Amino acid sequence: MRAVDELSRDGGVVAACLAMMIPRASFSRRRGPRYGPPRHRATPARALSFKERRDVLDVLHSDEFVDQSPREVWATLLGRGDHLCSVRTMYRILRAEGETGERRAQRTHPEYRKPELLATGPNQLWSWDITRLRGPRKWTYYYLYVVLDVFSRYVVGWMVADRENATLAKRLLAQTLAKQSIQPGQLVIHQDRGAPMTAKTVLQMYADLSVGPSYSRPHVSDDNPYSEAQFKTLKYRPGYPDRFGSPEDVHAFCRPFFAWYNTEHCHSGIAYMTPETVHHGHADRFQRERQAALDAAFEAHPERFVNGPPRPPALPREAWINPPTAVAPPAEPVTPVPFPSLERATYESIPTLHGSSLENEAPGCPRLDDRQPARPVPSPTEGPPHQPTAPKGRATPPTRPRSAAPLPSTTVAH
Repeated sequence: MRAVDELSRDGGVVAACLAMMIPRASFSRRRGPRYGPPRHRATPARALSFKERRDVLDVLHSDEFVDQSPREVWATLLGRGDHLCSVRTMYRILRAEGETGERRAQRTHPEYRKPELLATGPNQLWSWDITRLRGPRKWTYYYLYVVLDVFSRYVVGWMVADRENATLAKRLLAQTLAKQSIQPGQLVIHQDRGAPMTAKTVLQMYADLSVGPSYSRPHVSDDNPYSEAQFKTLKYRPGYPDRFGSPEDVHAFCRPFFAWYNTEHCHSGIAYMTPETVHHGHADRFQRERQAALDAAFEAHPERFVNGPPRPPALPREAWINPPTAVAPPAEPVTPVPFPSLERATYESIPTLHGSSLENEAPGCPRLDDRQPARPVPSPTEGPPHQPTAPKGRATPPTRPRSAAPLPSTTVAH
């Protein structure tokens, strides 16, 4: 912008912006106010005097009108045959005194920070949630509690109940923590803000076991993505019924499903390994076995692998809930090009033509604006150029002979 400002002093803003390839609107907007700060507006002759403004404020501050809007005050005074000012003027006077804000008690919502959680191994970060399963009749549901390890996607605990209850949730979490031998300060449990998750009994259990709780933000659907994805796998599984007839039916479906999910399901988020393999620390051994199988296939038929030796999918070493956004480094300031004059800047901004710029053309070669446009040369087999046909009943005007334009003595080599 500084270069455009310097060039505009010699040849104008339009030519300077064209030479620097900068939109003129952007240059004007960066420049700021052209004529300095706005001038003070003179008070109109019809404006209320200082005494009249004080009288309006006294009326608005009176015990009769202190809790009424300016429109009600204006209508009441007008019914009594009194007119102090317009409604808009009342609002203008109140705004000048800082009295137009909301006076009622307003609810303020706290600012919820986005949870950013990282797991680099099993039993470091758990996620749990509750989903509803439709019962035998309308408006009847069974509730499935699922606790999931985020790093390995291993289901460490689940339970079926006929209601959402904090006591049941506390019992499930306590049994799961004991089964996995969780040490104090080892684990963070992430959940949404449902009633069982925020209950005092569950929070007290977290404090007793030194487990760090983490909560999703209100009305944010992707703050608990691992549990939601696991529920989708459950409900899109072939054989999932439209309704369950009893809690026993729910157990009959969920027991083989979670066994398949933990021990047989090749999860795409963990390099298509099973959650049990990753959770129990066998992933590196399975990765070496996969690599050995691929190496054997490559040695047997190397021509089938056009991209070189194959590699198995890389096993992720970390799992994030809301990974931090990388902040882009500040852009370096652009150094303006020191053009001596606007005329030279215009020439230097023109792209080169056939490998040579206008400043480096051979002597005698005409400039770009002096060259004549190329005319097609008819071949010997072609006839005379086509003449326009005149309409019937009209004579064709004679064609005036054209003088041949002198061709330049020097041509640009292609």
